[in-house]
Formats: sequence, structure tokens, C-alpha cells
Amino acid sequence: MERLVDRLAREQTLPAEELRHLLNDLDSETQAYLHRAACKVARAHFGREIYIRGLIEIGNICRNDCRYCGIRRSNRCVERYRLSPETILSCCEEGYRLGLRTFVLQGGEDPAFDDRTLTALLGEIRRRWPECAVTLSLGERPETSYRALFEAGARRYLLRHETIDTAHYRLLHPEEMSLEHRLECLRALKRIGFQTGTGIMVGSPEQTVDHIVKDLLFMREFRPQMIGIGPFIPQHDTPFGTEPAGSAERTLVLISILRLMHPAALIPSTTALATLSEEGRTRGILAGANVVMPNLSPPAERAKYALYEGKAASGAEAAEGVELLRRQLEGIGYRISPSRGDYGERP
Repeated sequence: MERLVDRLAREQTLPAEELRHLLNDLDSETQAYLHRAACKVARAHFGREIYIRGLIEIGNICRNDCRYCGIRRSNRCVERYRLSPETILSCCEEGYRLGLRTFVLQGGEDPAFDDRTLTALLGEIRRRWPECAVTLSLGERPETSYRALFEAGARRYLLRHETIDTAHYRLLHPEEMSLEHRLECLRALKRIGFQTGTGIMVGSPEQTVDHIVKDLLFMREFRPQMIGIGPFIPQHDTPFGTEPAGSAERTLVLISILRLMHPAALIPSTTALATLSEEGRTRGILAGANVVMPNLSPPAERAKYALYEGKAASGAEAAEGVELLRRQLEGIGYRISPSRGDYGERP
């Protein structure tokens, strides 16, 4: 098994049957070896620098009805909100004061955030903080919209494919959504020039090892610059509300595998991982992740962005807890980078 890990580190891929073997038959000793190998690769590319992004959840209104998501259209139990441009700019101002140089605007697919609104907002962010980067995670949009957002100054876009298996995608999403359309959006983002991110939920309902292997091989072919991966956590007001959560250990294994397959990728240690495991954030870093995203959203709105149950949004998960996060990272031998952390940047 250690030889498989070594080959993965050297060749940055493995055949499907060997990836399946690695996922099915990994013992604790080999898992520790895998994490060490991934850490070595991450440090070769990024040193001990961890990039920090300020997450702003701009609204929980969504036109989609994905079966796993707490802000799905048909969930009548959610208290909806939409941040005004002025509030979003105030969040950026606070983040800049705290030393953050990347802002991540994330939200549901809300028609009110149209191109005119978003391009004006992006233009103002770029005017006030020209040295800062903006990442968007706002779902599926027409290519013309993505292009307008790029021209307004956004340079990164995260759109997780969730699963590359068509039948599994249909299980997770409503009939009006399709895997092919999601993939076309991802291809459009790359064509335009975005640093493009994709990824999966680990342990989503009816996910199999074969699904995960296909996802790994898809991402190897697509070559995303960012990879968002976190455990599935159910939200009780969804059709999957009683399903078991994904595994933190499996998530950590996949972070390490993805680091070996994509040495220079920007891979966050996610809030979902920190929600599922008390030491999830630091364990994600020690598995090969190199990005953290503390929450910059107004505290009064954070609980309303209820994608899943019990989402962590305080302490080191919050932007106001940056000093605690700094101490946690220093405790495992890392430090917060002052850089905005673009893909391909070397410390």
C-alpha cells in the first residue's frame, strides 16, 4: 500500500482499480503514511504558508431544489435573507482590517443577484481594495454572465460538480438540473480564464467507492485550480435529513489523495470538516490542505445559511477569530500567509 502511495506521489495518478484498492484497504498505518506524503508535497509548493479567505454568505435564497441542501427552494423552515451591496462591502472592509486579502462571495442561485448588481459590486470592491482577489461561488449561470463577472474583476469561481456519475447526480438534484449542464458551466469558466474550482461531498447518499474513483479521475482530467471537498452533513428539513453524515476520516484521506494528484491546487480545509470533527480544520491542513475560509458574514445571518446541520461559524471558524486561528495553525507548525494566494503562487 505504501508503494501505491509513492507511485501516486510520483505519477500524480493511478489506474481506477488501484485507486479503489487504496480507498477500500487503507489501514491506519498507511493512512498516516499517505497524510505525510501529501504534507510533504504541499510544503514543497507552499512552504508552511496557509492562505486565508474571508467567506461572505451573501444570501440564502435559491431557485434550485437540491435534495441535500438546507436552503433548497422548497424548504419553508428557513428564514431567508439577502445581503445588500452596502453590507457586503462592510464585510469586506472588516475583512481587510483583519488582514484578509481574498473575499469569497457565496450564495444560492438568487435571480436578484443579476449581472448588473454583481458587476457593480465587484467594481466597487476592486476600486476600494485593488490588491485583493474575489472568488465567487454562486452556482450555474450563462457563459455571458460568467464573462461579465470576469471582466468586472472576479478571478476565481468555485462550482462543485458533486458527482460525475449521471444517476447519482439525478438522485441528489431535481429533474430540471443536469450533470451535463454543470460540466458545461465548468468548461465555460475555464475558457473565460477563471481559476476554476470543483469538488465533491464525501459520503453523500448512495455514494460508492466507484463513484469516488470516477470523481478522482474526472478531476485529474479537468485539472481544477481549486478543489472543494468536505463531508456530507444532513440538514433535517431536506429529503436526506435522516441520512448518516459522511466520514471525516474518508474526507481526510481524499484531501491527501487529491493533494498528490494536484500538487499546486488550492485545497481548503472546510467548515464542514470542522463541523464534523473538533480538530477537523487542523487535521485537514496536516492531510495536505492549504486554504482556510473563516466566516465574514454578519453574525446575525450566519445561522440562516443552513446548508447542513450544526454548521460551525464561531471561534476559529469566524473572521473575528483570526487570532485564534493563527494560534491553532502555529500550534501545528504553520502560519497564515499575508498573500492573497493565487493559483501557482509560490511563497
